[in-house]
Amino acid sequence: MIINRAELADFLRCSRDRVRPQDVGLPSGPRRRTPGLRREEVAQLAGMSADYYIRLEQARGPQPSPQMLSALARALRLNVDGRDHLYLLAGHRPPAAHAAGDHVSPGLLHLLDQLPTTPAQVLSDLGDVLAQNAVAQALLGGVCTVSEHGRNVVWRWFGDPAVRAAYPVEEHDHYSRLHVADLRAATGRRSGDPAAVRLVERLRAASPEFGALWNLHEVAVRRHTRMRVLHPVIGPVDLDCQVLLAPEGDQRLVLYTPPPGTDAASRLALLDVVGTERFSPTG
Repeated sequence: MIINRAELADFLRCSRDRVRPQDVGLPSGPRRRTPGLRREEVAQLAGMSADYYIRLEQARGPQPSPQMLSALARALRLNVDGRDHLYLLAGHRPPAAHAAGDHVSPGLLHLLDQLPTTPAQVLSDLGDVLAQNAVAQALLGGVCTVSEHGRNVVWRWFGDPAVRAAYPVEEHDHYSRLHVADLRAATGRRSGDPAAVRLVERLRAASPEFGALWNLHEVAVRRHTRMRVLHPVIGPVDLDCQVLLAPEGDQRLVLYTPPPGTDAASRLALLDVVGTERFSPTG
């Protein structure tokens, strides 16, 4: 398939104009010369450089990858039809029906934006962070990247020591088994899916710990857990992690709420002042 650069550029511009800043948690402000998003804002939401996005709107630059297109579809709040159109204009086949889990519905993204004091994010069943609200980014760090495994919480847990430093040492083994058992359940539902196979193969090759736990064949879908995050600014905070499944079953809305009788709510309130810190998440 061949990329249609002119049509792609026009579709991106029109889609950007249709998204109101307040729809994505940005202030509208009186100085905006356009009713929609700025180019730099789309780039930031999609996790790419502003220069790269600008070149797409100018009908030049390299052909965007499927991962890049998935990130753009989320940033521009495209529905499934709009996402598929974006893929076709960029010279790629749209994701198959069973692989639609990378696309977060505009309604679910809107819900994230309506939770200003509750950390929340959307994950795929394989552990890819697909979307986060502002307070989740401030608490856990923003990892909605365009790389295939850079946003995956299981890959980061077993491959990036900085991630584990954000959690009590005595709980590391528990989280390791939790991640592996949950991934086992997901790969069982996705039998033969190339993305699932590729992720497990990379994890087994990179982490002996993961390989040993994988061989145990423990299965447990993550639904509700208590976790402690060691934030570098607001300090340790205990949270109830509630997992809600989307109707399709391949996405999860994860809410991090303060347990009753703790000071977690007041600590979370400090994040409005602190803002986004460079902090590694596990989901």
